[in-house]
Amino acid sequence: MKPSLRRAGRVIGTIQLTLVLSIVVPLLVISGFAIYLGVGAVEKALNDRLQEDLELVARATSGPLSRAMKEKDELVMGDSLKSIFRIGRISGASVFDKDGARIASLGVADTDVGNSASAEQVINSGELGGAFRKVDGQSVFSHFTPLVADDGRMQGLLQITRRRSDFHELLASIRLWAVSIWSALAITIILVVVLGHYGAVGRHVSRLLATMDGLAPGRWQLDAKPSGPRELRQIYRGVRDMSGRMARAEEEIQQRVIKERQLAERLEYQEKIAMIGRVAGGVAHELGAPLNVIQGRAGILARHDLTAEQKRQLDDINYQVGRMTTIIQQLLDCFRHVPDSRRPVSLDAVLKNVLDRAGEDEKCHGKAITGVGLEAGARVNAEPVRLELACLNVVRNACQAARSEVIVSLHPHGDEWEVRIDDDGPGIAADQREAVFEPFYSTRAAGEGTGLGLAVVSSVLKEHGGRISIGQSESQGCRVGLFWPVEAAT
Repeated sequence: MKPSLRRAGRVIGTIQLTLVLSIVVPLLVISGFAIYLGVGAVEKALNDRLQEDLELVARATSGPLSRAMKEKDELVMGDSLKSIFRIGRISGASVFDKDGARIASLGVADTDVGNSASAEQVINSGELGGAFRKVDGQSVFSHFTPLVADDGRMQGLLQITRRRSDFHELLASIRLWAVSIWSALAITIILVVVLGHYGAVGRHVSRLLATMDGLAPGRWQLDAKPSGPRELRQIYRGVRDMSGRMARAEEEIQQRVIKERQLAERLEYQEKIAMIGRVAGGVAHELGAPLNVIQGRAGILARHDLTAEQKRQLDDINYQVGRMTTIIQQLLDCFRHVPDSRRPVSLDAVLKNVLDRAGEDEKCHGKAITGVGLEAGARVNAEPVRLELACLNVVRNACQAARSEVIVSLHPHGDEWEVRIDDDGPGIAADQREAVFEPFYSTRAAGEGTGLGLAVVSSVLKEHGGRISIGQSESQGCRVGLFWPVEAAT
């Protein structure tokens, strides 16, 4: 059994036990007490009824017995006593004189009632009376009726007895029925509560608990529809709202973790770039002075009369010094970082300026440079000089690779603007597209490129939170996409 189902069983069992202890048991105690009082009332009513029956029998026979006693007619007296037995459930009948001596009797009867408090009370009061007592070793109810002569004088007593067991058997039967009915009622109520609870509440609680057990990081969505009583549906909606808040909180935490990771990577990158920049600046400073001296000496020598071979050697020296100066400048551009100077910049305006500068560059002579979609009104947060440097480097590279045409276009992509540069050159092989961003890696022949152009572009885009991609243009040449984040709303 799953832990969730075991927990559901414990919870439901606890609710059922609570219902039984707090509702069913008090109801059963109250009903039992009510039945007890009812049985007591029935017992009292039954005793009164049995005593009334004896009184009726006694009243019916007291007249004939009084006359027979006055006339001393033993035959009538015996017939009257026998008639009492015909009624049923009579244990005995006796006639006593006013002194308590027995004159006639049938069945269970006292021989002398001189010591009977009940008989003495009847003789003194002249009213009917009786009580439970022992007669001939049997527990009976003894009823006394005064026998009064025509002149109103009391001349004797009539005693009619009924066994106590006659009362108790009937009462025991009543009690048995009462206990049976109460037990059946108790079992029925408990079954109704337990089964009713499961049908109306328990199964819905189990379903809710099973649903809650499925909640976990990344799985906060509740798909099941609420069911059961209104209170359980309210609880379900509360759990659903809580799970929604948990999902949103988890998403926020994940976004924060991603942002913190990006910030950490960016900080690590900036620290690395700063260190390399300092090294590159030192190298450039140390090499700049000797290169200037070499270039100056070459200029001085060029003013002398030299042979053709010597002039060729000086031209080669000037070319190599210029090339080394370009490498140093690109190295400094690659590792220069100026994040505090970013501001809102019109990207289409920068691209128009790049096209103008590229048209004047000797690397782009003889190549058609076309701008497409540069009226888009694109705005980004960037350092203008670094932004222009990155775009100009890619356009220059495209000019060097193109056969005849370079197309610069601007495209929106959600929260980014893409500067796309297409050329109709040979393109870049797929297995080389990642390596071209590494410093000093070049796809051109030795001496034709420094390998720092795309490294500078990649560095600038990383500073601005952008990205660069390389693919194939529609003319089967190279397509470079520079993705710049859209200007954040203030």
